[in-house]
Amino acid sequence: MKTCGKLFGVMLSIVLASCSLSKDEGSILVSSYSNDFAVSQDDWQVDFSDFPAGEGDSTFYELKFAYTDRPASTGTGKSVMLSGFNHSDDLFMFMKKKLTGLSPNTDYTVVFEVELASNAPSGYSGVGGSPGEGVFLKAGASGMEPKKVIESNQYTFNLDKGNQSNSGLMATVLGNIATPEQSTEYALITRTNASANAAPFIARSNGDGEIWLFVGTDSGFEGVTTVYYTRVNVVFSTVVK
Repeated sequence: MKTCGKLFGVMLSIVLASCSLSKDEGSILVSSYSNDFAVSQDDWQVDFSDFPAGEGDSTFYELKFAYTDRPASTGTGKSVMLSGFNHSDDLFMFMKKKLTGLSPNTDYTVVFEVELASNAPSGYSGVGGSPGEGVFLKAGASGMEPKKVIESNQYTFNLDKGNQSNSGLMATVLGNIATPEQSTEYALITRTNASANAAPFIARSNGDGEIWLFVGTDSGFEGVTTVYYTRVNVVFSTVVK
């Protein structure tokens, strides 16, 4: 874990929140994590959930991932690519990473900033929903490892991430993947929950001072979605008395 991170834009909401604390309430301890996938994959793992667990279903859903070059229209460097055909109208494509070095059994306010390349222009319609506005970017954190499990012959997500446009107890919606462009050329977009109007997202570390991060798309668009993650920034804060 890094302390005193340089993520000024993301940390602004935490700094503002700290101003409301009195001296008797303690101080805020801030730490951060940042990864530029152009430099390293940094042990992020990829998986998929919310689709049938039958033989051949992963092929039918065209599930793919790779640590690969980002689209040329977005510059140079590596990225984490995830792709799938959302036949179930509920496909969740996610990546995850374990962080260590936090205080054990501690509640943290978590602010995410995720940069990715999308080719889903705003205002377009598609089967079951829009390829941009109908695909929701979520970020979450938990002391438990996020993973897919089999329930009633379906691969489901083991944590409460919410469904599509709704946040869950362990995930928050950062926005959708629509780009401001009016073409299907890939463009970089950034999504964050750093807002004075947003409810704070709280995650609790486990007894070993670990928190698992996860970032993914929860789709209502019944077509192919392919995204390239280029950067993830996360800031943690907790009150120390």
